[in-house]
Order: sequence, then C-alpha cells, then structure tokens
Amino acid sequence: MSLYDEFASALLTPDQPCPEGLVSRNGADPASRFAVYRNNVHSSLINAMATAYPVTLQLVGEAFFRAMAGLFVQACPPTSPLISEYGSAFPAFIQDFEPAASVPYLADIARLERLRVRAYHAADTQALDPQKILQGLQSQANLGNLRLQLHPSVATLSSAYAVVALWAAHQSDGALATLNPWHAQAALVLRQGLEVRVFAIDSGSVTFINSLAHGSPLEKAVEHALEATAEFDLHHCLTLLVSHNAITHLYPDQKVSP
Repeated sequence: MSLYDEFASALLTPDQPCPEGLVSRNGADPASRFAVYRNNVHSSLINAMATAYPVTLQLVGEAFFRAMAGLFVQACPPTSPLISEYGSAFPAFIQDFEPAASVPYLADIARLERLRVRAYHAADTQALDPQKILQGLQSQANLGNLRLQLHPSVATLSSAYAVVALWAAHQSDGALATLNPWHAQAALVLRQGLEVRVFAIDSGSVTFINSLAHGSPLEKAVEHALEATAEFDLHHCLTLLVSHNAITHLYPDQKVSP
C-alpha cells in the first residue's frame, strides 16, 4: 500500500492509527493533528449529505441521520473532487441499512432528493419556445417519427410509496397529519431556470418520458405509455413538459437518401 493509500484509508477509518511517517511543522503530536483533520473531513462529508438529503434527515432525526451518514462515509469514500456528486450511492445504502427498516419509504425519499441535486447541477440547455414546439408538432408530416429531446435535468422516479406527497409535506407545516405514505406515486423532477421542480405523475407519463429520454420516436413512446396504462393522457403530459421548459430540440424523421 502506498503512502497515499495508507493516508486515505486512515483518514476515513476512525479506529485506524495515524499513518507512519507524518510530522508536524510546529512540533505538535502528528497523531493528534491527524485526528483533528480526520474529524474535519468526516464532519464535512456528513454535512454535505445533510444538505443534499434534508427531508431524509427530517424523517429520522439528526442524530440517527448523522450516525447513518457516518457509516456511509466509511463504506463509500468520495471518488470525485465534486462535493455535489458525493452521496449518489446513499439511497442504495439506506435500502440495505437494517436500522432504517422501520421507515420503508426512506430510501425512495433519498432517491427523490438525489434526483433534485442532479437536476440542480445539470447542464444549462436552452429550452425550445413553446410556440415553436407547437408549430413543429403541427407542421410535421410524419408526426410519429418525431423525436423530442428533453432537458438534461429531467428525470423520473416510480415508488411504492407517496414520495412526492411526503417530500412536499416537509416543505410546509401541518401537511403530514392526513398523509397516507402507502399510496404508490411517481415523480417527475426537472429544473426550470434555477428552480428544481417536483411533480406527481402517472405511470404512463413515466414510461412516455423515459422512452423519449432513450431516443424513442413519439409514436413508440406513446405506445409504451399506453401499455403501462390505458389512461395515459398525451396532451396533459406534453403540456406539462412544454410549460416547464423541459423540451430542448425537435428532430423530424431523417430519411436516408438512396
């Protein structure tokens, strides 16, 4: 193990001794200085998690959250210099964290909050003007082959729990009392300007949006959505996407020249 690897390992493992060979410029005990540095690193990472997962924290309380996040830090050290990317594996960690089993929807709430972080940091891409989208839809001769490119911030989440309602209830006071968390719900997450928005959508809309994101033409995306639910409302879903600047390009059918 290199000195770097030994230092990094000891930095993220509280019970590991100070690496050999460290010295202090002012003559202080290297072990005590290293302990302070290690504590600062741990605290910074846990604080970053608390910032990224505020509702997850509220659901279990700060003491439980910080203890759980501390174990996550030890199990999943940072792999990127971007602190905004840290904690992407936290929802999966929560899913397998037995002490959190009494809050079965906790992992999905964390997944929703992670999508919000990703949406906030997604690339800036100019949305198409709604009027141009309408004109494009009306003028396209082969509408079924039209491909819609979505904003990089757009993402969906399907859950067995009322994730959107649970998340929204923690944005205001007094909404939790009448909430039924056992109602399955799906979410659409996107960024409009600088604001990240969360919407409750049906399973057909999830399938439709995911199909568009994977490059399916409009006709195929609608077919997939109707297979998910016969009640899929194309007009409602497109209106939601257009009105919140979620469509960035329209690509008509490109015919191959002979």
